Amino acid sequence: SSGTRMISGTGGQLDFVLAGYKSRGGKSFICLPSVNINKDGSLKTRIVPTITPGGIVTDPRSVAHYIVTEWGKFSLKGMSVWQRAEGLINIAHPEVRDDLIKAAQEQGIWRRTNRQ
Repeated sequence: SSGTRMISGTGGQLDFVLAGYKSRGGKSFICLPSVNINKDGSLKTRIVPTITPGGIVTDPRSVAHYIVTEWGKFSLKGMSVWQRAEGLINIAHPEVRDDLIKAAQEQGIWRRTNRQ
């Protein structure tokens, strides 16, 4: 979506994610580049602290399994909110991680002492 405007349908993504999540030994993977590169060369992170108000969500967080970027993979299954934040920050582009940490701290879901 772009704000509150739906760009395209989900194309069965939720069915795929649910089947992988619920199947014995099954896994689902959402793979994406950690950033887009704008025309001016600046980076726009794809891993964000919150979605745009009114943004459309296809997969609820309760069934998201693996998220994969060029910086690694992270399994969200069974993780607490701060563990999810930390794991997603770890697979974000290194140049945006400090901004994501700051946003998570401001939201009260991550503290530097959580990091090992």
